[in-house]
This record gives sequence, C-alpha cells and structure tokens, in this order.
Amino acid sequence: QVRLVESGGGLVQAGGSLRLSCAASGSIFSINAMGWYRQAPGKQRELVAAITRRGTTNYADSVKGRFTISRDNAKNTVYLQMNSLKPEDTAVYFCNVEITTSNYWGQGTQVTVSS
Repeated sequence: QVRLVESGGGLVQAGGSLRLSCAASGSIFSINAMGWYRQAPGKQRELVAAITRRGTTNYADSVKGRFTISRDNAKNTVYLQMNSLKPEDTAVYFCNVEITTSNYWGQGTQVTVSS
C-alpha cells in the first residue's frame, strides 16, 4: 500500500510564490516518474510538471519559466516551486507517482491566487 501526503497549498496574491511537497510512503521499491497535476473548477485535470527518476523534467507551456519541479529520491518526495503565480493558476493540485506499472494519487491541495 502506498500513501501520498501533500502539503504547501494556500492563498497567495498574484506574483507571489508557493512550494508544494508530496511525500510517498508505504510499500515502495522504486518510484519512476513523479508529477503534479491540477484541476480548476469546471475543467479537466491537466499535467503541470513531471520528473523522471533521473531528473528529466517536462512542463506545461503555461507554467514554463515560473514553476520548477524537483525530487529527493532518498526521501521519496517531489516538490513544486511555483513563482510569479497568476490567478489562472488557481486549482486543486494533485501529486502523482508511478511505481512499477501503477499510478498513485495524492488527496490534493488547494492553491488560490488572488488578483
């Protein structure tokens, strides 16, 4: 059984920064890709950023240059540093990890950016 615990969401003004964390625990042998998704009200869940075990990253065009994803393999933790936040970044952010052939999701953390 795998458990993901997210933290770091909150309310911030436009132009501000937040850092999200997601720690995985449980029956973990090796985590492959780790990533962050978000879902705004009335919209589909979308990929924000992902990182492979070796550190290769991928970003949505809308966050390139503003968000940075990183991971600590020793701690089974993935981070998302979000800078220059915009109101359109408001959403519930979900952590996702791939372990062997299975995907696991966090419970989600709310990020609200006020204008």
